[in-house]
Amino acid sequence: MAYNLMAGLFAGRSVSSSLFTTLRLRISERRLLLIALDLTIISFALWLALTTQPALAWRPVMTPLYLRWFVTLVGVWLAVAFIFDLYDLPQAAHPRRAVQSVLGAGLMTVIVYALIPWLTPPLLSRFLIVVFAASALIGLGLWRFTYARLFTQPWTKQRLLIVGAGRAGVELAHNLSHAGGVPNPYRGSGYELVGFVDDNPALQEQTVAGAPVRGDHTVLTTLVNTLQIDEVVVAITNRHAIRAELLEALVTCAERGCRVTTMSALTERVLGRVPVLYIGHNLEEAFPVQDDVGVRLNAILKRVIDLAVALMGLAVLGGLLPWVALANRIASPGPLFYRQVRVGRGGRCFTIYKLRSMTPDAEAATGAVWAAVGDSRVTPVGRWLRRTRLDELPQVINVLRGEMSIIGPRPERPEFVERLTREIPFYRARHGVRPGLTGWAQVQYEYGRTIEDARIKLEYDLYYVRHASLLLDLQILFRTVAIALQMKGA
Repeated sequence: MAYNLMAGLFAGRSVSSSLFTTLRLRISERRLLLIALDLTIISFALWLALTTQPALAWRPVMTPLYLRWFVTLVGVWLAVAFIFDLYDLPQAAHPRRAVQSVLGAGLMTVIVYALIPWLTPPLLSRFLIVVFAASALIGLGLWRFTYARLFTQPWTKQRLLIVGAGRAGVELAHNLSHAGGVPNPYRGSGYELVGFVDDNPALQEQTVAGAPVRGDHTVLTTLVNTLQIDEVVVAITNRHAIRAELLEALVTCAERGCRVTTMSALTERVLGRVPVLYIGHNLEEAFPVQDDVGVRLNAILKRVIDLAVALMGLAVLGGLLPWVALANRIASPGPLFYRQVRVGRGGRCFTIYKLRSMTPDAEAATGAVWAAVGDSRVTPVGRWLRRTRLDELPQVINVLRGEMSIIGPRPERPEFVERLTREIPFYRARHGVRPGLTGWAQVQYEYGRTIEDARIKLEYDLYYVRHASLLLDLQILFRTVAIALQMKGA
C-alpha cells in the first residue's frame, strides 16, 4: 500500500502560486513564456510594418492577407527557432548566446521568407520587410536579453530541496549545475538548490555538492515552510529504504502545496535523460510511458514519414555521389561505400551503408574502436562528410528496407554491444525501437570513446524510447539540420 501511495504522490502536482503573483516559474511555464512573448513581438513587428504602407490601412478586407502573412511568418519562425535551440532553457539563460541565437534565427526567418515566394504571400514593397526585420530583431533581442538577466536571478527560480545526500543526490546536483554544458550552478535549469535532507548522522551540517545538509526527515516539513521550498526531490534509489516516517513527511509536503517528485522524473524533465545507475530494478523507468494505442499510432505515422523522407534522401544521394566519388579518387583512392554490421531492433544484426570517410583498412591494426573527434584515420573529404553528417546518407537504403528509421538510437557494432551490455544497466532496452540515422543522443552529446560516454548516450536513448513522438522526432530533425549546417560533427 505504501508503494501505491508513493506512486500517486509522485504523480501529483503542487498547488503553486499564481503566475501573476510570482516569477518562480516551472520549466514548462518558462518555455511557454518564451514562445508566447516571441510570437507577440513578431505579431507587433508585422503590424508595425503594415502600418507603414498606405495601401494596407486596417480594413476588414485586409484581414485574410494579414493572417496569411502572420501564419507563414510564425511557421517559418518556429521551425528556425528550433534549429537555433531558442527554446532550450539553459541556452536561453545566457545573455550573449541568447541574443546571438535570436538575431541569427530572425535573419534566417527573413531570408527563408524572401527565398520562397511561391509559398509566402507577396510583399508590396521591400521597405515592408526591412521594417519588419528591424523591429522584430530589436524586439526579440531586447526580450531575450531581459529574460536571460531576469530569470536567472535566485528569486525567479524554483527552490529545490533534495532528500538524500548520497551518490544519487550528488549526481543530481552536479547535473543541474552543468545544465547547458556550462558549470555555472543552476543558471539555466530554472532551479536553485537550497540544500539536502539526509538521515545519515555523519552528514549533518556538512556541505555536499556546494549545498548544506539541513537536517534529517524529521525537519522536512518545517524546512519546506521556512525556506519556501517549491519542489522536494527524492534521490533515494531503493524504495525499500524509504521509511514510513519519511513517506508521511512527503505526503504532508504535498498536502501543503509543495511538489514532490523523484530524481529520475526531474532528470528526465530538465536534462532529457534517464539516470540508469539510479533507477535500480524499476523497469517502468526504462520503458515507454505511452499507452498501446498511442505507441501503435505513432509507429504507423513514423513509418509513413520514414518512407517519404528516405525517398527524398535517395534523390539527394544520387546527386551527391558523383562529386564525392571524384573527390575521394583525388584525395584518398579506394571504395566509395563502406559497409559495417550493426545491431538493430530486437538485437538482430544487419549491414549498414555509409560513404567512406576513413582510409581503407582503417581498423586493420587496431580492430574495432570508437570513432572520435579529430580521428587521424579520417580523410580530408571524410572530415567534411562527417561534419555535415552526409556520410550517413546511404542509410536511407536501410530505412527503405525497414531495418532503420530516420530518427532513433544510433545502431552500435556487435563487439561494442556485447561489452556495453555487461557494464551498463538496461543497455539492451535501446533495441526496443528501430535504430535511426540520427537520434536524441546525437544532438545532445558529442562523440565519445569511453564507457562513461556510452552510459550518458544510453540515458538519452532511453529518454527517447520512453517519450518517442512525432514532435520529439521533429525536434531532433531540426537540431540535426543545425549541426549539419554548422558542421559540428566529428
